[in-house]
Amino acid sequence: MVSALPRVLVLNGPNLGRLGVREPEIYGHASMADLKVSAAQWGKELGLEVDVRQTDDESEIVGWLHEAVDAGAHVVLNPAAFTHYSYALRDAAAQVTTADLLLVEVHLSNPATRESFRHYSVVAGVATGTVAGFGFDSYRLALTAIAERLASKPQA
Repeated sequence: MVSALPRVLVLNGPNLGRLGVREPEIYGHASMADLKVSAAQWGKELGLEVDVRQTDDESEIVGWLHEAVDAGAHVVLNPAAFTHYSYALRDAAAQVTTADLLLVEVHLSNPATRESFRHYSVVAGVATGTVAGFGFDSYRLALTAIAERLASKPQA
């Protein structure tokens, strides 16, 4: 059975599989498993079908962005370190928004308050919007933004 709910891929880049143990003073104590549970609950509350994924492999996340375009799925993207230099990821993200789908860039911390190399995002210029600095709530806020944007969009 195919879900009638709008689908959102929540894609996470390198090192985010180490959430909860990697620099918890920056990224918090919750794990990727915790994010999957929370995002599924937030999606249910917002009327979205949410699929959370994480990879350390640039080509895999690019492939998932292509999948989103082909499937008509919106995207919440935490590109992690790929944020600052992956033009392949940026070009794949551009295909999402060019396909009239929403793509919200998220970050657990606020990159603008961290090391200078983290201040620039190659993804931001093609994203629908960016949410940063609110820990796991960054994901909840991104999903809420997608749900609200979809609810206010005129139906064809």
